[in-house]
Amino acid sequence: MAEAGTKKRKMGERRGNSAATAPKWPLIKPKQNLQITRLKDTDLFTVQNFFTPAESKAFVKAAESVGFVHQGSLGPTKGEAYRDNDRISVNDPVLADTIWESGLNQLFSDVKIRGKVAVGLNPNIRFYRYKVGQRFGRHIDESVDIGEGKRTHYTLLIYLSGGTPKGKNNVKNPKDSSSDHLLGGETVFYGSRNGVVAEVAPTEGMALLHIHGDKCMLHEARNVTKGVKYVFRSDVAFA
Repeated sequence: MAEAGTKKRKMGERRGNSAATAPKWPLIKPKQNLQITRLKDTDLFTVQNFFTPAESKAFVKAAESVGFVHQGSLGPTKGEAYRDNDRISVNDPVLADTIWESGLNQLFSDVKIRGKVAVGLNPNIRFYRYKVGQRFGRHIDESVDIGEGKRTHYTLLIYLSGGTPKGKNNVKNPKDSSSDHLLGGETVFYGSRNGVVAEVAPTEGMALLHIHGDKCMLHEARNVTKGVKYVFRSDVAFA
């Protein structure tokens, strides 16, 4: 169980605006020779350059054309994780299938959970925007039944803005401030006794995937100190 102030995201995760009409999303090219960096002894891995710079920027432009809505929470005293960011939610099975078939399906070809295999992405696509001072406190992502015998078991985050890779596991060097566009906003995972297991710095086009549900690690999105952090979010569904 999460500690006080670090509760699971409940169905309120789906609060926020929902685009009335589908925006013009960028064309996604098939991905070749994707390289996985897996953190030892965890179900967490990153994929560099999953989106090209052009694809990332085009998604940001399309999301901004829809218009973000602020997403907050009642806070730890009310049993919810602290949350302060902007959000868009769209239900787009075609976009979900396009991204899945572009290369994610290959990454999950040998992954099974309780005898189930990965079959695609949750069509509920979310875009997050974090401006300076915004963050998402410690929380756990829940597994969701999306119907037709499908349940989500992995969170997919694709950073649409950020700096250059920081080295192995993309762990940020706190002395490195080379990015002129985004500082802060790291996704930080915690293990037992609140020890930091991984600190992933946003990198434009990089995908971060981690198991969620009852095996989800406690994690947070740290405060953005410079620039704007944009994130594409969905979930990997199994059946």
